[in-house]
Amino acid sequence: MTTGYRPSATLPLRVELIRQLRRRRTLIAYLLIVALPLIVVAAVKFGPSAEPSNSGGGRRFGGGSLDLVGLATSGAWNFTVTMIFFASGFLLLIIVALFCGDTVASEASWSTLRYLLAAPVPRRRLLRQKLIIGLLLSLVAIVTLVVLSYIIGLIAFGSGALTSPAGGVFTEGEALFRVAIITGFVFVSLLFAAGIAFLMSVWTDVPLGAVGTAVVIVIVSNILDAISALGSIREWLPTHYANAWLGALATDIDWTNMARGAAYSIVAFALCIGYAVYRFDRKDIVS
Repeated sequence: MTTGYRPSATLPLRVELIRQLRRRRTLIAYLLIVALPLIVVAAVKFGPSAEPSNSGGGRRFGGGSLDLVGLATSGAWNFTVTMIFFASGFLLLIIVALFCGDTVASEASWSTLRYLLAAPVPRRRLLRQKLIIGLLLSLVAIVTLVVLSYIIGLIAFGSGALTSPAGGVFTEGEALFRVAIITGFVFVSLLFAAGIAFLMSVWTDVPLGAVGTAVVIVIVSNILDAISALGSIREWLPTHYANAWLGALATDIDWTNMARGAAYSIVAFALCIGYAVYRFDRKDIVS
């Protein structure tokens, strides 16, 4: 062993973070996060079919005051929650799958994976560092969406209180608490997709294949969840509770479905990561 070599000092998180931040796909992902609330505000404010809001705070869209989207223009908090609703179904899924699924597979496709391991970076440390950075970038993307949506909503629609579709109205402090719960749950619920993407990133040398597989599996799970004939079987799907965060908008927070959804997602994530480590330990790195 080389004198002074310390396995724990190889591939520091700072180095891996800088490497990932410099990649073009990271910039594009964050630009999409920034673009979403701007596009929605532009559509609401300047769309030819937009109608003036009854509250006088710009324009409204959606089906009325009793649905989440219909309340979006009532203030910054509601606009933020609506952007989470818009993004969590697909955009955030793509971004999380990208950050976690492209990480190892891209090194293999560039033929740099064997050089990292020859550095030598222990295999499990390499996986751990890449997974941490992938999850960190995913979390930052979600938080960026929330913070930016609030700022844009504040400028466009004012600082109205958070209003629940069920009729509850929350103070600033309560709104912050509930949006924080929603943000945390959305991140945890996407761990299922992150785990699949990371497993496929270890399994294949094609980054697009790893990302695409995770997205397709989540979409198929959502389709199965929509089939009522499956009955209670749907409750075992990790994506069944993807919108359980709506319980945070109830007068009394409904923790039950959020707890179940978080538990299922974390268990699925742990199983995927466990198998990814098992497979990578035994993988013949030839690329």
